[in-house]
Amino acid sequence: MDDQISTAQISTMPAIQPHNERAALVWSSGGRDYEEIIRGVYDGIDTTVARLNPHPGERILDVATGTGITARACARRGADVTAMDIAAGLLDAARELSGSLAIDYRLGDAEALPVADASFDAVVSTFGVMFVSRPEAAAAELARVCKPGGRLGLATWTPDGTIAEMFGVMRPYMAAPPAVSPFDWGRRERLEALLGEAFDLTITTETSHYVETGGEAAWNTFVNGYGPTRMLAASLDDDRRAALKRDFVAFHERFREGQGIHVPRTYVVTTGTRR
Repeated sequence: MDDQISTAQISTMPAIQPHNERAALVWSSGGRDYEEIIRGVYDGIDTTVARLNPHPGERILDVATGTGITARACARRGADVTAMDIAAGLLDAARELSGSLAIDYRLGDAEALPVADASFDAVVSTFGVMFVSRPEAAAAELARVCKPGGRLGLATWTPDGTIAEMFGVMRPYMAAPPAVSPFDWGRRERLEALLGEAFDLTITTETSHYVETGGEAAWNTFVNGYGPTRMLAASLDDDRRAALKRDFVAFHERFREGQGIHVPRTYVVTTGTRR
């Protein structure tokens, strides 16, 4: 995990690794509407940022920032925030949503971050870095850019939670499932294997709460703003798209309580100190 990257290498890095160009298009497709997806995980992001505990003047890197909600939360605490994502459409929305907050948004790949070694006091990613295609590379990058004694904060979905179940609803409609499960980042043993050599870790399981008016509203939110759902639906013929919508709505309606739905979503918060 301690491979050094020179300034010259950084200057010649592609913003997005070639094997991640398709993923960049998928995530970018949600644009500003992705903020509605993030609305459903505010509680998990707040918990993670609170445990990271950003300090005024600290340099913090938000990896896979999406529309920038975590970057904004850190900046409001006075931190000097750099935020990266492979999705240009999400970064455009993040800049707009950040208003007067001075956040340095950059196109950047979590598997090859274009920043110097040990250049940040803290590194954070909320429900983002877990979706990389090469986890070992991304974990090594989190460690490389964090100063000795610096801090790590991650929020990742568990493999036995409702977000993993939701992906299970979509899986039969996919041409091919992902080669690497993002939900492995929600397993303690996997997190320790990826990050335990470089960080002293604390890992806890928490619950986020997605509240919506119903399954139909959940479908509309995800098919508009969530890149994987949006692009999957767009790839299907009318009959299969209708079937996907039926299954997606039915899944969320399982959690109906009175006039709406309340979906509990388990996730893991991993904090660490760089050795």
